[in-house]
Amino acid sequence: MERDSTLYRTYVEILKRELVPAMGCTEPIAVAYCSAVARSYLGRLPDKIEVEASGNIIKNVKSVVVPNTGGARGIEAAAAVGALCGDEKALLEVISSISEEDKRRLPDYLRDTEITVKAADGGCILDITVTARSGEEYARVRIAKEHTNIVHAEVNGRVITDREAIDEESSEGPDYNLLTIEDIVDFADTCDLADVEETISRQIEMNREISREGLEKDYGANIGKVLLNAYGDDIRIRARAAAAAGSDARMNGCEKPVVINSGSGNQGITASVPVIEYAEYLGVDRERLYRALLVSNLVTLHEKAGIGRLSAYCGAVSAGAGAGAGIAYLYGGGVEEISHTVVNALAITSGIICDGAKASCAAKISSAVDAGILGFEMYRQGQQFYGGDGIVVKGVENTIRNVGRLGKVGMKETDKEIIKMMTGE
Repeated sequence: MERDSTLYRTYVEILKRELVPAMGCTEPIAVAYCSAVARSYLGRLPDKIEVEASGNIIKNVKSVVVPNTGGARGIEAAAAVGALCGDEKALLEVISSISEEDKRRLPDYLRDTEITVKAADGGCILDITVTARSGEEYARVRIAKEHTNIVHAEVNGRVITDREAIDEESSEGPDYNLLTIEDIVDFADTCDLADVEETISRQIEMNREISREGLEKDYGANIGKVLLNAYGDDIRIRARAAAAAGSDARMNGCEKPVVINSGSGNQGITASVPVIEYAEYLGVDRERLYRALLVSNLVTLHEKAGIGRLSAYCGAVSAGAGAGAGIAYLYGGGVEEISHTVVNALAITSGIICDGAKASCAAKISSAVDAGILGFEMYRQGQQFYGGDGIVVKGVENTIRNVGRLGKVGMKETDKEIIKMMTGE
C-alpha cells in the first residue's frame, strides 16, 4: 500500500483516533467527563447534578466499579467524581490524577449533593447529558455517538456549542467503510512503522501492565487465575487468561489505564494481549508483533464499524476474532488464513449478549479469545465453516456485514429487554 495514498492515510488516522488511553470502563468515564466539562463551564462546584443517559449507558455503568472512588459503582458516583475533581482536559483519563484528599472528600460530596438520573430520549445509543447547578446558575453539556463527542453545551441559556446528533453513521472522522480484510493485511505488510509506533507501543505497555495487575492481585471473579489454575499454562490458556485478567482488573476498580479499541477498554485488551502473549511464545521480533497488532486492531475495528459503539452484541466477540486474526498473522498467515480465522471465530461466538460492564466480561473475553484461537486452529487443520452455516455466508466481508446487521438491527429488541431486566422494569 502506497504511503501517500488516501487509503494508507485513512488507516493511520483510524488507528490514532481509536487506540487512545482510558482509565476505567469508558461508559462511567464518559459520564465523569461530561460532568467535569459541565462543572468547568459552571465555574464552581455544583450542588445539584442532573444526568440523562441512554439505556446502553445506564446498562454499562450500573455494575462496574468507578476508579478512584473507593469502590463506588453507578452513574451517581461517576457524575460526582467528575464534578468534584475531574480534569476535563484529560478526556477519557478524566479521573486518573485524583488526589488522596479528593478521594476523602468524595463520600461527603455524594451524600450532600442532589444527583438525579433519568433516561435520555435523544435517539442516540450513546447519549449523556449532564446539567450541573449551583443555586440559580447552571451549565448543561451533552455527549453523543462517541464517548467524548460534545454536541451541545450551554451556560444559563447561552449556547456555546450545538451540533446535530442523529445517529452513529453521521459521526465525523475517517471513512471506516474503507476497511477490508485484504487491505488490512496489505497495510500491515507495508506500513512504515514510524507512523504507528507511538500508538502501538503504548498499547503494548499499558494493556500488558493491567493484565499483569489482574493476574497478581484480587479483582472480580479472578477469571485469569481460574483459567491458569484449572487448565494449566499452555499458550492457548495463557492468552485467554492474560486477556481475562486485564478485564478482571479494569471492571473492578483498577486505577491503571488501558488503550481502547472501538471505544472499549475490554475490546482493546482482547484485541492486543493474546497477540502479545503469542508473539512472546513464538519468539518473533518486535516488528512482527507490531504488524500483527495492526491486523488484530484493524480487524476488530472493521467488524465493529457495522455494529456501532454500543449494542446488545458483546464487543468481545469482534475483538476475539481480531485477536485470532493477529495470531494467524504471527504464524505467517495472509489474507486467506486471516479470512478463514475471522469467519470461523464469528460463527462460534456471535450469540454472546452484552448485559453491561461487570466482572463476567472477563469470562466472555476468555470465550471470545478461545473462539479466535480455535478459528485459526481449524484453518491450520483444513477445517472451516461454510456459507449457509447459520449466518455465515460466502466471503469474509459478507459474513462481517451479516454480523454487523445482527448486532445493530437484529438485536435492537434484545437490547431493550436486557435493559428492562437490568433496571427492574
